[in-house]
Formats: sequence, C-alpha cells, structure tokens
Amino acid sequence: MSTRSPAPSPSARIPAALVGLLAGGAAGFLLTETVGAFSAFVLGRALDVAGTGVLLAAFIAVPVICAVLGAVIAVRHTGRNRRSHHRRR
Repeated sequence: MSTRSPAPSPSARIPAALVGLLAGGAAGFLLTETVGAFSAFVLGRALDVAGTGVLLAAFIAVPVICAVLGAVIAVRHTGRNRRSHHRRR
C-alpha cells in the first residue's frame, strides 16, 4: 500500500495560487521600489525609466516574475501541508 497521500484538489490549489500571486507581486513591487529609493537617496541619482527601455522592462518584469514564483511556491506548499497533515493522523 502506498504511503503517499492524494494530490490536493484543484479547488484547494486555486486560492493558494491567487494568494501566492498577490504576495509575490507585492514583494516584486516592493523590491523595485526599494531599488529605486536606494538609487535616489543613497546614490543621489534618480532612475529614469523613460530614458532606457531595458530599465523599464526590468521594472515591469521583476513584479511579474515574483508573482509567478509566489503562485508556484504557494501551490507546492499547499500540497506539502496536506501530506504532512495526513501523516500526523
């Protein structure tokens, strides 16, 4: 007999993915704002995103990548929580 518990249902994964998406996006936004503030206050040079397309793309891509990573981590973490919960019984 297998000791593995069944995978969590899609209905349990959806809320976890949404929370992870929001938390990851917020973390990515905070990261970009921190870099901008560091550049402005510590280095004394404001970042001009209108001047270069690469910097603008980075400021858009970082929150999006963090949001996707947050969703993936949350969904994987949901599966682990359910498995560890079944082992304790």
